[in-house]
Amino acid sequence: MHAKVVRYFVEVVRAGSIRKAAAQLHVVPTAINRQILNLEEELGAPLFERIHNTLKLTPVGELVLAHARGTLREFDGVRQRIEAMRGLRQGEVTLATTAGLADAFLPGVVRRFRAAHPGIQLKLLGLPIAAVLHGVREGDADLALAYDVPATAGFRTLFASEWPIGAVVPPGHALTAHASTVLAECVGHPLLLPAPSLSIRPIIDAAFERSGLRTSPVIETTSTALMRRLVREGEGITLLNRLDVAEEMHDGSLVFVPLRDATLPAQTLTLETRAAQSPSPAAELFANHVTTCLDELLAP
Repeated sequence: MHAKVVRYFVEVVRAGSIRKAAAQLHVVPTAINRQILNLEEELGAPLFERIHNTLKLTPVGELVLAHARGTLREFDGVRQRIEAMRGLRQGEVTLATTAGLADAFLPGVVRRFRAAHPGIQLKLLGLPIAAVLHGVREGDADLALAYDVPATAGFRTLFASEWPIGAVVPPGHALTAHASTVLAECVGHPLLLPAPSLSIRPIIDAAFERSGLRTSPVIETTSTALMRRLVREGEGITLLNRLDVAEEMHDGSLVFVPLRDATLPAQTLTLETRAAQSPSPAAELFANHVTTCLDELLAP
């Protein structure tokens, strides 16, 4: 935000005078002097003692100098990483995720990323949630993308978002008559539910129990892709979150009807990496791409 005045100030200190700094920076001395005076006015204290033709830092100037040098170092590091990402042509990224996300959300994400960065190799591991975190912890994966990740030491969250659960039905279904529905209106239809091993199922079961509702699914499966297909074919309805059916919502083959039950919380999706180590440029590039795709789907 203050790149020019920071550079001017540091160069004046290095050169020992405004005139010498101006020659080094290829600007007129009055431009540098004006920036320094404006900064002193903003801070409410002088940065230099002006003794004859020499400049000596005041205690405030010493404090500002330490900050300015640190700021320039950090900015140079950011600029180098941006340049590396822009020029990135090769690399490898391993993402550990759950089967549901690999089936629904990631295909479109991967297509877009590959079109922009064909030289970067992607490895996508569809794993149970415990194995997803283990893969990142042990260094077998750069990133983890999963729902309702427990708070665990050693991880850093790069992005988090909330995804409400709703009824997934074919177009024209009775539940599409209103903008939202409740669990009690779903139990009268054949239910195709995620298997208990999936993270969404305990949330659904707990919501039914708190609502005093009993349900018996006609089909249980670990495959969200199979659930979506069976719903399209008229075998019943399912309960998933909005991200699970984003593609079908876009092409109009399925309708997502939000559930407004207070007993049914949203699922939290997080993108994680190891806390002790920064992602590689390729992994950071892919993480930023995943975040952008999620932001687009979250937009109204």
